[in-house]
Amino acid sequence: MAVEPLSKKDVEERLQELPGWSTDGDRITRRYTFDGHFQAAAMVIHIAQIQEELNHHSDLTLGYNTVTLAVNTHSVGGKVTGLDVELARRIEAVAPGHGAR
Repeated sequence: MAVEPLSKKDVEERLQELPGWSTDGDRITRRYTFDGHFQAAAMVIHIAQIQEELNHHSDLTLGYNTVTLAVNTHSVGGKVTGLDVELARRIEAVAPGHGAR
């Protein structure tokens, strides 16, 4: 997986394939909403498993019925890389199964 920083244009183009994801400075972010706390907590555990598979760990916040992510690659100065986009893609793939909106 590429660990080179992506240009702002590249990030924006790749995020077009990931509804709900947006840029916030030098990171990509997404907030999911759930019917309750248990569904949100289950999603956090699933995201943690994906992060372990990729050996790429993002900021992840659990609220009562929300999960918020802020993703960038610290080893390239906190910029967005292809690895960040891949993490977002994998999370998007599992989110519907948890009832995420």
